Amino acid sequence: MRVLILGASGATGHEVARQALAQEFNVTAFVRDPARLKLYAPTLRVFQGDVGDYAEVADAVEGQDAVISTLGVGRPLHTDPVVIEGVRNVLRAMQERKVSRLVYMSFIGVQESRAAAGPMIRYVAKFPLRHEIADHEAKEALIRSSTCDWTIVRPPTLSNGHATGRYRDGDDIAARSFLPILSRADVAAFLLRQLRERTYVGKAPRLLP
Repeated sequence: MRVLILGASGATGHEVARQALAQEFNVTAFVRDPARLKLYAPTLRVFQGDVGDYAEVADAVEGQDAVISTLGVGRPLHTDPVVIEGVRNVLRAMQERKVSRLVYMSFIGVQESRAAAGPMIRYVAKFPLRHEIADHEAKEALIRSSTCDWTIVRPPTLSNGHATGRYRDGDDIAARSFLPILSRADVAAFLLRQLRERTYVGKAPRLLP
C-alpha cells in the first residue's frame, strides 16, 4: 500500500512513518525540512513541500492509496491558518486524484469529546490549548464535509514511551485518570491499523489508555 504521511518530521508523524516502513508500506513522507527526517529505506520517498501550496500537495497525493495526517501547529499554543488551509488542499487533491482514504489525528480535547477527556484536559488544559483545539475543530469540520473515506482519531496527551498495545478505542469511551497519557508509538500503530480496517470509516474514535 502506498501511503502519504503529512507531518512526517514531527514526533508522531516520524513514528507513523517508522512503523509504516517496518510494515512494508510504500511511504511518502511530506516534510518542510528533509534534514529533520532521520529515516532511510528503499520504500521511503521524501517529498519536500508546504501544505499551504496546493500544487505541491497535489503532486504528493498523486498515486497514493491513502493519506495519514499528523499535522500540528507551527508554534505550540498558537493558531496556524496555514495548516487549516493545508487540510483543505489535501481534501481537494484527494478528490481530484481519486484517493479516498484519509486518517486524521485530532485531539480528545475538542468540544465533541472533551467531557470524556479527564479533568485536566476538560477543565484546565482547554484554556492554554484553546487555539490548537479550535484549529483541530476547524480541520475536523472540513474533513466531515468532504467526500473521502475519513477517520478522525482523538488521542489524549502524548508521550515518547514505547508501544504497549494496551489502549482502548471507541466512540464513547472516557478517561479513567486525571490526565490520560498515551505513547506516540501506540497512537501510530492505531493510525496505521485504520488503513487495513473499516470499522471507523466516517467516525471519530477516541483513543485512551
